[in-house]
Amino acid sequence: MAESSSRPIRILVVDDHPILREGVAAILEDRTDMVLVGEARDGVEAIVQFRDLQPDVTLMDLQMPGMGGVEAIKAIRDEHPDARIVVLTTYDGDVQAVRALRAGALGYLLKSSLRTEMLDAIHAVRQGRRYLHRSIADEIAIHVLDDGLSEREVAVLQLVAVGKANKQIARELGISEETVKGYLKTIFTKLNVSDRTHAVTVAARRGIIEL
Repeated sequence: MAESSSRPIRILVVDDHPILREGVAAILEDRTDMVLVGEARDGVEAIVQFRDLQPDVTLMDLQMPGMGGVEAIKAIRDEHPDARIVVLTTYDGDVQAVRALRAGALGYLLKSSLRTEMLDAIHAVRQGRRYLHRSIADEIAIHVLDDGLSEREVAVLQLVAVGKANKQIARELGISEETVKGYLKTIFTKLNVSDRTHAVTVAARRGIIEL
């Protein structure tokens, strides 16, 4: 759908931090081409607000209490396939970004670049184009051919991240210690790391696991 010049772009912002919502409002305050029509604090509120307000563009945080951003994006897009959503996040991991894009987001923006890129992102997404922060696009390009971790490998690494020893991981997942060691060896290879600490650091940065 072409962007209309007859009325401002209507924007909904979804974030559990009032300061972020206030920051978006401040950026839009004196704009004549955009207007903030609503705010939500979590994914559930976002779905309700979207349904009521029918915004042109939604700015969506990923990490929120209750229903997070990815789940909210999926739910909104299921109900409104033309919904145009830009992720606003502090996380620059490629896996997290791909997850959001697959859920239906058209844009992915870091909160650190809010003042410099938000307006461009809104215009691009309103016109149906994708907008990715440069560092995110670079990360996705770097890892596009990587062999991703399986669900079981992610589960093992998530337990490593909270300090579980191999024996404890084996007990929790109902597998042998040797199998755990095998998973870790594969994880190290896929992430190009040599130890557990580095594996956790890389996986958290890329959004594979949550700390």
